[in-house]
Amino acid sequence: MGKWTEQQKTPLADRSLEVCDLIELEGVPISLELEDNTSFLERMFSDSSDFVLRKFQLKNSVHAIAIFVDGLISTNEVNEALKTLMVLEDGSDQIGVIEEALLPVSQISRVQDYKGLLQAVLSGDTGIIVEGNREALTLGIRGADTRSVNEPEGEAVVRGPREGFIENIRTNTSMVRRKLKTPRLKMKSLVVGRKSNTNIVVAFLDGVANSELVDEVTHRISRIEIDAVLESGYVESLIQDNEYSPFPQVMYTERPDTVAAALLEGRVAIFVDGSPMVLLVPTTFWMMLQASEDYYERFQMATVVRWLRYMFLLISLMTPALYVAVTTFHQHMLPTTLLLSIAAAREAIPFPAIVEALIMEIAFEALREAGVRLPKTVGQAVSILGALVVGQAAVEAGIVSAPMVIVVSITGIASFTAPHFNAAITIRLLRFPLMIIASLLGIYGILIGLLVIVGHMASLRSFGIPYLSPVAPMSVGDLKDVLIRAPWTELENRPSFLGVEQARRIGPEFLQKYHRAEEESQNKEAKERERYDE
Repeated sequence: MGKWTEQQKTPLADRSLEVCDLIELEGVPISLELEDNTSFLERMFSDSSDFVLRKFQLKNSVHAIAIFVDGLISTNEVNEALKTLMVLEDGSDQIGVIEEALLPVSQISRVQDYKGLLQAVLSGDTGIIVEGNREALTLGIRGADTRSVNEPEGEAVVRGPREGFIENIRTNTSMVRRKLKTPRLKMKSLVVGRKSNTNIVVAFLDGVANSELVDEVTHRISRIEIDAVLESGYVESLIQDNEYSPFPQVMYTERPDTVAAALLEGRVAIFVDGSPMVLLVPTTFWMMLQASEDYYERFQMATVVRWLRYMFLLISLMTPALYVAVTTFHQHMLPTTLLLSIAAAREAIPFPAIVEALIMEIAFEALREAGVRLPKTVGQAVSILGALVVGQAAVEAGIVSAPMVIVVSITGIASFTAPHFNAAITIRLLRFPLMIIASLLGIYGILIGLLVIVGHMASLRSFGIPYLSPVAPMSVGDLKDVLIRAPWTELENRPSFLGVEQARRIGPEFLQKYHRAEEESQNKEAKERERYDE
């Protein structure tokens, strides 16, 4: 594999070339002889029924070929383009004449080698090769069927936009472009995958995002060497700092407004063609517990909901372990009445608390997985059947106790409060080792487990940013968007730990006028109150 030598760059008809990857075609020039190009392409795409090679000639009897992949192009637009070419008069620069004649085509590019030509054609463009020219043209007249834009199911909101990304990368970038109508929104294009040649776009706000961060993201993606990138999860795994950590260091989202908000903070977005999930870096732990709706509702309500998420995160992680620890080692911590009730419920249970907890947790995870994989209507029925019938039958059969069913149910409900799936699944995973260590060491074991988890989180980095920022290391000014959700007038600066090039996001003149108007309103209200008292 690699570039061809000058000796290999002889006329294509003189070679017996086997099918190869596009990277091996880098630097291979387009032949002046049309028959050489035709023979080369026919050998390259033999047994490819969807590859179309259409021969035609210009009005001056100059021969040419059009190449495209059936199903990736707009057939009507290709036909119209070919009709236009067939009536062209002769010219000194035939490629230039074709470019001028195809003004209705939105995107026309010149390519000098076969790698650029076939990469464009296999992505949905139409290639034009004219006899006697070292350059070819690619016409951007794609027309593949795509899924319509609809509301993302995994990140539904009560208040906010209802549109979500789809599998077409240009549709996705355009949705973000409509929200950020500024030339500062830059989108660098990369291609990854020897076999898939997947298009990847790195988006950022020039003058806001740290230039070193942008360079690091681009470098990590460009050094990927893999056969194919079929989903954004491939890229996530290959660019994260610590692949063995259960905590996600790259956040993904289906929502254009979430991507736009992240770009405005100084983060970098990674679009992958064929995936409706857009990656956001750098990522901190607190991002996983924030929803886009937090910034659309009033700050008081958003703060209360955020506190609820933090509380239920701890409940989801610790409740089964605490139940096992208390019932096994620390019965004296329970009120006498509650202790007697739990003892009576567990009297006929043949298993210790840890086995009982593992049985219920594994059964609950199996039911949840079955509900996800089955069709919606059947999945809901399975969830209800498992929760009501199986749980009740297990209690009556004496396999598990009623308190354990309650604990597992509360834990399951608490895990659904996490806005992002990858954060919720991490907590579900860590729940099991905590239960095991609680069965061995009690509450002391839980404390040791929590210290190990927090210590591991403190050691993580996401593209050089500490995972627990801005809590550890502490950045007091940035806590206004972590522990609480302060009003917008208090969030005048972007997060300082991101090292952004432009810190302020709300104009100082607006804030001065806003506070001045607020003071005037309060003074006016005070005067009216005094007048009323008199």
